Amino acid sequence: MAKKRSREVDGASEAPAADKMVEDSDSSDDDFDMVNVEFEWFNFDPEIDFHGTKSLLRQLFDVDATLFDISGLADLILSQPTIGSTVKVDGKDTDAYAFLTALNLHEHREKKPLADLTKYISEKAKSNEALAAIPDLLSSGKQVGLVLSERLINMPSEISPPMYGMLIDEIEAAVEDKEPYDFSHYLIVSKTYHEIESTLDVEERRRKKGKQDATLFYFHPEDEVLQKYATAYGSYDFTKIDEAIADSKRAFQEMGVMPRGSMILIEAGKFADAAKAISEYLSPPS
Repeated sequence: MAKKRSREVDGASEAPAADKMVEDSDSSDDDFDMVNVEFEWFNFDPEIDFHGTKSLLRQLFDVDATLFDISGLADLILSQPTIGSTVKVDGKDTDAYAFLTALNLHEHREKKPLADLTKYISEKAKSNEALAAIPDLLSSGKQVGLVLSERLINMPSEISPPMYGMLIDEIEAAVEDKEPYDFSHYLIVSKTYHEIESTLDVEERRRKKGKQDATLFYFHPEDEVLQKYATAYGSYDFTKIDEAIADSKRAFQEMGVMPRGSMILIEAGKFADAAKAISEYLSPPS
């Protein structure tokens, strides 16, 4: 695990280098070269991280990103630089490859970017009975921490355990300093997907017995661990999604990828154990 980061605005911490596998163009499909990539964890910096954070937020909310003031949401994240982390490869002055943060939904309830997002979350939760507890919680006045996390698609999942571990340390330090991060619950907003039969070449697909596969997949493997500690969890359809979008994102010739939003609600008292379980599940072997 990475060392705990300083809560100084420009602090960074060293983390164990992560091995990233890339295909060797001169080798067979079964052969790989190991390329050593050193990831660095930084605090958010408003002077550097606006565009990178905004881009990752757009990726997180997918087609529904246009429903929100993503720029305003990025500014809000950057306004609390000692809570959360960015992950970079080429030094502090570059765009983040990943980020994780937590926002107090009650504290920022009057700020339009988060008020609009909170309304969206509540409406989506009402569409899935498994998420029925969330709207009442959001309107109760309790201190709910909205956890937002995203990374580039080819980033290794092993960067996740240090990010969650450091987030917990930073929130504990902030609570000691009487800052508004004494949450009753954490609400993680993420994404899942399932594969669907492509709408291209429909007749050919029918001849090939192209049956829709409803198996749920996770963009973030740690979400499957977090669900084990959840009070409520479930997925929801994006407002602006349709099967044409799935065709544009299909990974292979036979199937398309249909993304969905997801929520995971965890009581604050279980969040540290959930983060520890992520570390046990995803940390690379020593």
